[in-house]
Amino acid sequence: MAQQSGIIPLIGTLNGINFYYLNGKPIARKAGGGFTRKAIKSKASMQHVLENASEFGHCSAVNKAFRLALGPFYRGHKFTHFHSRLMGLFMRLKVLCPTHKRGERRVVNGVGHAYGPQLLTAFNYTPACVVRQVLPFSMKISNVGMALTITDFDMAEVGFVAGATHIELTYGVLDFDFDGLDYVLHLAPPLVLNGSSTVSTVVLEPDSLPSGLGTQLCVLGVRFYQAVDGLCMF
Repeated sequence: MAQQSGIIPLIGTLNGINFYYLNGKPIARKAGGGFTRKAIKSKASMQHVLENASEFGHCSAVNKAFRLALGPFYRGHKFTHFHSRLMGLFMRLKVLCPTHKRGERRVVNGVGHAYGPQLLTAFNYTPACVVRQVLPFSMKISNVGMALTITDFDMAEVGFVAGATHIELTYGVLDFDFDGLDYVLHLAPPLVLNGSSTVSTVVLEPDSLPSGLGTQLCVLGVRFYQAVDGLCMF
């Protein structure tokens, strides 16, 4: 592979040389030698390519369903690299699968691994807004009702973003089937508090409870608003 030089960069194939752009730079390299559909399907040396493609496609399907399930927590907002970061999580979970050979490993089996739940809960879903830093208070989930209780709540300690006047807390229990990719999100009514609120204890209780569809994950989301002419704007 070599970088092209000249006044007019070429694109295409000429005399057995491929001309193309890579990361904004004109590149030239000898044609051929890359992956082809026939080679991937027939050559033994391409077996890992097929296996990786199968597992990547599976993780992509899990990723899509999982992001749709969490949609209410980030509606109207885009988190940078959210998709690719979740892909990394599910690829790591897939590797934990103890029952299937390479190419057939599945995320659901990684979630069932002893280390799987730790990966799910320790993963930093939103690095730009770490909930534990925004809300540095004691939190507890009840065994009955799965209500989230935040104690010693002090609005002065909340990590408000610049210009925000209100905070909205969204809490829910996600019942997610990592096998069939079905899910139900059991949400509590969202709570909106202004910057001068004196509330010291916050209780968020889902309107419904999981029925055992799959893995249960408790999720807390934070959203900031700014009051403009009496209206809260995101």
